[in-house]
Amino acid sequence: MPDLLEVNRLSVRFDTPEGRILAVRDVSFSLAEGEVLAIVGESGCGKSVLCKAIARLLPKSAHVEAESILLDGVNLAGRSEREMCRLRGKLFSMVFQDPLTALDPTLPIGRQIAEAVTVHNRRLPRRAVERRVLELMDLVGMEQPQEKARMYPHQFSGGMRQRSAMAIALAASPRLLFADEPTTALDVTIQAQILDLLRDVQRKLHTSTVLVSHDLGVVARVADRVAVMYAGRIVETGTAEEVFYDPRHPYTWGLMRALPALAIEEGRPLSPIPGMPPTLLAPPRGDPFACRNEYALAIDYEQEPPLMRVSDTHWAATWLLDPRAPRISPPLGGIPHA
Repeated sequence: MPDLLEVNRLSVRFDTPEGRILAVRDVSFSLAEGEVLAIVGESGCGKSVLCKAIARLLPKSAHVEAESILLDGVNLAGRSEREMCRLRGKLFSMVFQDPLTALDPTLPIGRQIAEAVTVHNRRLPRRAVERRVLELMDLVGMEQPQEKARMYPHQFSGGMRQRSAMAIALAASPRLLFADEPTTALDVTIQAQILDLLRDVQRKLHTSTVLVSHDLGVVARVADRVAVMYAGRIVETGTAEEVFYDPRHPYTWGLMRALPALAIEEGRPLSPIPGMPPTLLAPPRGDPFACRNEYALAIDYEQEPPLMRVSDTHWAATWLLDPRAPRISPPLGGIPHA
């Protein structure tokens, strides 16, 4: 499949009173048409900043640098805000983490979806807009759409609000959908419904999706490929099967060991990753994960590892993949590891 999105050497920094924060560091990745890419990692690792940098939704204090950000043949790098306003919603769209703050509390849901429909097609007749609103509400699984179109966000449950936000994001049939932790504020049962809905919509509309999450268990349900981020950098990327069944970076091992389902299966307590992520005001020398990595080598404290090839689709930034490194077989329980 051809690549819909290709990001080359994207970096983001914030100038703050405390100093310069390197939130995203030299990130490159691609996304094929109709594919779901999950970006996972602890809070503060740069996942949401990465997506908002591509969509140009960061505050003025952010400085974004990139060789290129190609989306469906359009280079988003260097585009003016007026040009980006024409592209947002139509070429790409975003579903935010908290739908209650993303929705306008003073307007009925139907009117908010209608605004998203008409902003890219102002000449569409009123009845056609109304039909489109009902179609979108039906697409995201909202029963009795005519009745619910007259309701306000505060009258909806969290799951229904997230469905409403998805309907707005899909109003102009975007080629790419960013889903920024869309299930974080929902209970487990509703989380599963929203994830299944994301996958169903992606298949129906052939929309590519970038799903941001801190939970590997969540992304296992929908992802085709997974990119693991740490300290503003992608440290492992591969197909979902490769990352879940043959993880190669010690940070990915830690995330897997912290999965509740795996701990229950093995009959053991959760195994949290020791320590805390480093401050991005002054990233440590070498590998930022070294101080939390029980398998760290001496070179990890001196030199940051590049992404090393495991297979044509699987890469990991760890010196343990260097031919000179000792062979490590970490105890990953029920997860087979080569």
